[in-house]
Amino acid sequence: MTPEAAKAVNQARQAGGRVIAVGTTCVRTLETAARCAAAGEVIGAFEGATELFILPGYAFCAVDAMITNFHLPRSTLIMLVSAFAGREYILDAYETAMREGYRFYSFGDAMLIL
Repeated sequence: MTPEAAKAVNQARQAGGRVIAVGTTCVRTLETAARCAAAGEVIGAFEGATELFILPGYAFCAVDAMITNFHLPRSTLIMLVSAFAGREYILDAYETAMREGYRFYSFGDAMLIL
């Protein structure tokens, strides 16, 4: 997370905007950056790997919404989106996706989770 990117995110939030992550990797990056934030900031700059593993019960600090694919059941990615939106909500969305013939995996259909 470059200082310039962190500044842009912080300015957007201070102006009343939302932080919408595109992809689960972006979610993990932004939430890791939130741990590096100074007082009055949403996120801070950082460089390097993250060991952040997001499970249900996690309190999101930076991300307000996300766009993500439909992930495989029993995967860490489905756990991340369940942590964000709630397990039952995600299970309902997946039932609808299967019923409607949505495609799964990396090049499948995506969803916006508010």
